[in-house]
Amino acid sequence: MLISVQALRAIAAWVVVCHHFMQIFFDFKASGPIGEFFVSRGAVGVDIFFVISGLVIYLSTCKRDIPASQFIAHRLFRIVPAYWLYTLAMGLLLLWAAPWLPHQVIGWQNFILSLFFLPSENPGGYGLYPTLNVGWTLNYEMFFYLLFSLVFLFERRVRPLIITVALLAVTELLARKMLSGSLPGRFYGNDIVYEFLLGIGIGMAHQRGWIREALWLPLAGLALGVMLILQLDNSQRLLHWGLPSALIVLCCVSLEPLFRGSELLKKLGDCSYSVYLLHVLVLYGGLLLAQRYSLNPYLVFAFCVPIIAGGAWLSYEWIEKGLYQRMKAWLDTRRTARQAVALS
Repeated sequence: MLISVQALRAIAAWVVVCHHFMQIFFDFKASGPIGEFFVSRGAVGVDIFFVISGLVIYLSTCKRDIPASQFIAHRLFRIVPAYWLYTLAMGLLLLWAAPWLPHQVIGWQNFILSLFFLPSENPGGYGLYPTLNVGWTLNYEMFFYLLFSLVFLFERRVRPLIITVALLAVTELLARKMLSGSLPGRFYGNDIVYEFLLGIGIGMAHQRGWIREALWLPLAGLALGVMLILQLDNSQRLLHWGLPSALIVLCCVSLEPLFRGSELLKKLGDCSYSVYLLHVLVLYGGLLLAQRYSLNPYLVFAFCVPIIAGGAWLSYEWIEKGLYQRMKAWLDTRRTARQAVALS
């Protein structure tokens, strides 16, 4: 794993945390340049996540031939347990705290569809969001994993072409043409899905040795990427935020020697998925305390940060890594047993 990418993943997760802090505590009404940045640009952390996801999935599979079912199973083991846990926790919070969170509503249909990564209208009336709002990005992730599993049916050299064609076919032909105006069409017709391809492109360049380790040029590229994001809104998300995010990821890969060997940065990156899932729950809990005791929002946020960080670390160690390793070992044992029976 590239430690530079792990560090960037951690930064992206905490940028999203700050973005949602501004949403939950201030309803996206900023009063300063830092607050305005997190209000208007904090969601770019998602774009960075998607580019990184494409990069990581490509690098972790480009030299392997595994069954599509095994790839999907491993992705489910990695994603589902923590997501289901925090979705359930969010549902219970909304049931208990409904009088104090009138803008958040739970509906059973939306809840069930959330568990299976299927987009649906949130009963709160603010769009295609699951019960755990941040899970909308996982709907795209699981969609990408499902399509990516097709590549294992083909030779390695054509796999990037296969996933590109599959994404284009589903997004342009199915979602935008055949299902235009429908709920699936509105969701899967979003250009944001192509950010996974940007990550795959970076992965291909890295694997072929085209990304040279350097210092000043990638630092200049990072500055350019950040400047573009600051100057452009997300009205054309792929162009305005996706491409600059890809530039930032590319430059971080080039800066790998600065990060290599850092266990702290690796651990921060490891915990980023749990940070992403957990932070909304902690922030809503902080909001309830702030409302009840008239506390300063920034003071509450200062207490929320270590709770999110500590909770994410425990979540990673016990649920993400621990449970994943046990489930993967169980699956591998069953596969080995079936192979032994077949050979006997």
